[in-house]
Amino acid sequence: MVLLVRHGRTLANARGVLAGRMPGVDLDGTGRRQVRSLAARLREVPLDEIVHSPLERCVQTAAGLADGRGAPVPMRADPRLLECDYGSWAGRALSELAREPLWATIQAQPSAVVFPGGESMVEMSARGVAAVREAVDLNPGGVVAVVTHGDVIKAILSDALGQPFDSFQRIAVAPGSLSLVAYGAERPVVLGMNLTGGRIRIRREPAEPTVGGGAG
Repeated sequence: MVLLVRHGRTLANARGVLAGRMPGVDLDGTGRRQVRSLAARLREVPLDEIVHSPLERCVQTAAGLADGRGAPVPMRADPRLLECDYGSWAGRALSELAREPLWATIQAQPSAVVFPGGESMVEMSARGVAAVREAVDLNPGGVVAVVTHGDVIKAILSDALGQPFDSFQRIAVAPGSLSLVAYGAERPVVLGMNLTGGRIRIRREPAEPTVGGGAG
């Protein structure tokens, strides 16, 4: 089971700035509250490992999830979970970027997007999916929290849903949200997306769909 956690809100999120991989982008007050709330909801959920992006906002979110648990949780950074390399777009206002010709392609055909001076969205997807699948292999039958960024999570969910990557923008992932994917022997099963409240119950065994949709 993988718990996909988007980092809590940052000032860049609040101001509508594309932070990308800029250093020094920390959680703001709202982001810290989001992490405390999610940590409380996950307190009784067994975690075998927390894997996170090396950027500060994800390190802070991961540390918040690990804090106050009965036993220490192994943690490690994985550079494959880094935010997309937006190149020269990083640090610019989203309202300004929306006037760029590339913006329409990002919305309609992300598989064709290569950010100027950065990486392609397909490259971002491939590394994020590989990081998650490796974490699953390293923790067979376990529960892993993966703390990363919005576009990376949307790419991982697109892969788990088996949908074309160009449908990527149909998925919403809010700061501080949780998405759940069970990686079974046959296929991944998406159990929840963009959850920002409510009780969380986790089964360690993979969830395999049955004929007729199962018993609920």
